[in-house]
Amino acid sequence: MTFEKIIGFGIAGNVAGHLEQAGEAADFINVETVDEAQPKALFPFYVPGAINSFLSVYPFSNDRIKTPNNADNLQIEAEVVLLCDISYSDNKVVKLTPTHFSAFNDCSIRKANVKKISEKKNWGMESKGISTTLLAIDNLEPGSLLDDFRIASFHKRNGKLSRYGEDCPVLDYNYFHSNLLEWIKNQMNHQQDEGPAENIAELLFIADYPQQALISIGATCYTPFGEKNYLQAGDTSIVVVYNGKIYSQHDILTMADSEQFAAEHLSHVIQQVY
Repeated sequence: MTFEKIIGFGIAGNVAGHLEQAGEAADFINVETVDEAQPKALFPFYVPGAINSFLSVYPFSNDRIKTPNNADNLQIEAEVVLLCDISYSDNKVVKLTPTHFSAFNDCSIRKANVKKISEKKNWGMESKGISTTLLAIDNLEPGSLLDDFRIASFHKRNGKLSRYGEDCPVLDYNYFHSNLLEWIKNQMNHQQDEGPAENIAELLFIADYPQQALISIGATCYTPFGEKNYLQAGDTSIVVVYNGKIYSQHDILTMADSEQFAAEHLSHVIQQVY
């Protein structure tokens, strides 16, 4: 499946502690939220039709990550991504309907002094990782299929496998279920071009009101290894979203080490860094 006509967004600050680990908490110090758990911003990483913008470059790959020029601080960001149908009325988003989810690597450059989050997120082709396996979902209500899933990520260098992100349940997301979808809808309609955030309604207009969006819903926290180790050419990045009632953490570790994953009840993306 390709996503050329599907707009891409990510969510900043939907897992407690991640922004602090990534050195990005200060970027959002002036962003007001209704409670401590609320995400900080919705940011774009792909906007089809955004002529003369880096956001128009198709960033998705299921097997490779291209290191940007002169960057030595590239990190895996392990996430769940939702494929959502978008419904509009009078050019306003009125409903988001998740139809599928998958493993996603919202790979990020740790750039200092950039104005917008998006500047760390799309540096060209093969800068985002998405699985070839998208799992169907009928809703995002409590008790739905996705509630049983967990997120894990790994790094391999010279044959040595290390856990990169903490293995955690998707229920650890600060905002999830209907309040997550409502928050995203609100940001799509009302988020302004302020601080590190961008005017999302304007981007939807530029993209000619796309019928679908890929929305990565937040990066997990890093292990001590992941917090301190950056990607290099020759490394392997692995992100897995798996049913924690069917597979154990050890099962997933074993699959990651062999780079051979089961065909059911999980979604994975393995990328070679070059």
